[in-house]
Amino acid sequence: MPNLCPVTPRAGANPCNAEAQAHHTRCGPSLLGGFGLALALALACVPPAPGAESLSLEGAFVQGGLVQGRTAPGTHVTVDGRPVRVSEEGVFIFGFDRDAPAEIEVVAELVDGTRERRVLAVEPRRYRIQRIDGLAPRKVTPSEEDLKRIRAEVELVRNTRKRDDARTDFLDGFEWPLTGRISGVYGSQRILNGQPRRPHYGIDIAAPVGTAVRAPANGVVTLVHPDMFFSGGTLIVDHGHGLSSAFLHLHSIGVEEGERVRQGQVIATVGATGRVTGAHLDWRINLFEKRLDPTLLVGPMPARAGARQSAGGEGDGATNEAKSPRAFSG
Repeated sequence: MPNLCPVTPRAGANPCNAEAQAHHTRCGPSLLGGFGLALALALACVPPAPGAESLSLEGAFVQGGLVQGRTAPGTHVTVDGRPVRVSEEGVFIFGFDRDAPAEIEVVAELVDGTRERRVLAVEPRRYRIQRIDGLAPRKVTPSEEDLKRIRAEVELVRNTRKRDDARTDFLDGFEWPLTGRISGVYGSQRILNGQPRRPHYGIDIAAPVGTAVRAPANGVVTLVHPDMFFSGGTLIVDHGHGLSSAFLHLHSIGVEEGERVRQGQVIATVGATGRVTGAHLDWRINLFEKRLDPTLLVGPMPARAGARQSAGGEGDGATNEAKSPRAFSG
C-alpha cells in the first residue's frame, strides 16, 4: 500500500492540514530553513514509512503550494513520472499549480536499488471572482498585430522559465518584496468587460509609482524587459531548481540579466505599466511551468503594511469587486 497523506483532519490525529493554515508536523531533519513564515501558514508533512528514513517531504500540500523533499544523495526522484533535480545534499522541490489534481505520486529510487513510493493528497481551493469593466478594448481583445507581439513575449518568458540551475538559493528563504495593501490574490478568476479570461497567478500589492521593490530571495536575474504588452516592465529572478520570481508592471528595473542579487536588495520600482488600472506590483512564483502561490512562501503581510490582508486567494467563491489597482496579465 502506498503512503497517503490525507488532507482532511482526523479527530485525535495530527492532520496534513486541510485548511492550509494550522498544524505542522516535522518529518526528520528540515531543510526548509528560511521558508520561515510559510511553515506557519500552510504546512503539512508526509512522514517516512515505519522504519524508513529514505524520503521526507515538507511543505504546502495545497493547490499553489511548494513542497521540499530530502533524500539520500544520488537518489533518482520522479513526481508523476517526471524526474526532478536532486541536489548533492539530497534536496529537491516540486509544486502544485492552481488546478492540481487530488493526488500526485512521488517515487524515489536510491543508489542501492531501494524504491520508495508515496501518493500525496493535494488540498483543493476555492477561488475568488473579479469582475472588471471599463478597460480599453485593445487590452481585452488585442489586434492581430498585438497578438504577434504577445506570442513572442510569451515564448520569451516560457524559455526563461525552463532554466534548471543546481543552485539552491531558495533554501535561504523568502520575504515580501515590499509591504502594502493586497489588491489582488492568487488564483482568482477574472472577467474583463464581461469576458471570462485566464486566472490571476500572482499577488498584487498596491503601492505608489517609484516604491522600491526588493529581492524576496537570493537569485540570478534571468530576464529584464522594459515593456511587455500585458505585464509592462518585467523582471524574472531565478532561485535554482527551476523556481523563479517574476515582478510585473514595473516603473524601472535596476539590475541586469546575469546579475546575482541578494535577498532584500532593491531591484526595481513599482509602476503602472502594461494592462493595469493603477500602480502596484504583481509578484509571481513559478516552478518551471507550474504557477505557485507566493503567499505560501512568505506568510501574512506584516500588519503595519495595511488593513486588508490575504492568506493567498482562498475565498468563498463570492464576487470581489473592490475598486483597487489590479493587474490583468493573467
